[in-house]
Amino acid sequence: MTKSDVPRSAPPDGKGRALVTRDLELNWTLLFVAWLIACVSTLGSLFFSYVMDFAPCALCWYQRIFLFPLVVILARGLFPLDLQATKYALPLVAIGWSLAVYHSLLYAEWIPADMQPCTQGIPCTEVYIKLFGFLSIPHLSLIAFTALLIIMIALQRRYRP
Repeated sequence: MTKSDVPRSAPPDGKGRALVTRDLELNWTLLFVAWLIACVSTLGSLFFSYVMDFAPCALCWYQRIFLFPLVVILARGLFPLDLQATKYALPLVAIGWSLAVYHSLLYAEWIPADMQPCTQGIPCTEVYIKLFGFLSIPHLSLIAFTALLIIMIALQRRYRP
């Protein structure tokens, strides 16, 4: 834990230590949840590819490029707690989220077919699964990246060196 991880304001009435401890626990918990989401998403992606034999499209590969390093970056920020990990994770999450939004819009056919990057090989709109009857792989990716983006922004706002 670095000095900048400790919240700056603590009341002088003796309860400051409890507030600081609670803030540190909340920061660690948020970072742990983000790491858990990144791990589950990475394992899910590998499961779909190697166990279920679903070939990933080009957009899926690009999203993986921005997802897989998060497992290591966020884990490094957990032990010891170092909220500067969010500084490195946030750009990866933001770019991955942008790709996931584009992929979901393409899958929902809101983007014309001639704007698809997947012209050869696996099409980006291939239907492999429909979880609960409506959640496809691009939607699962969007949900994961959205949750990660919300957590990273929350941690960035809490962490002001």
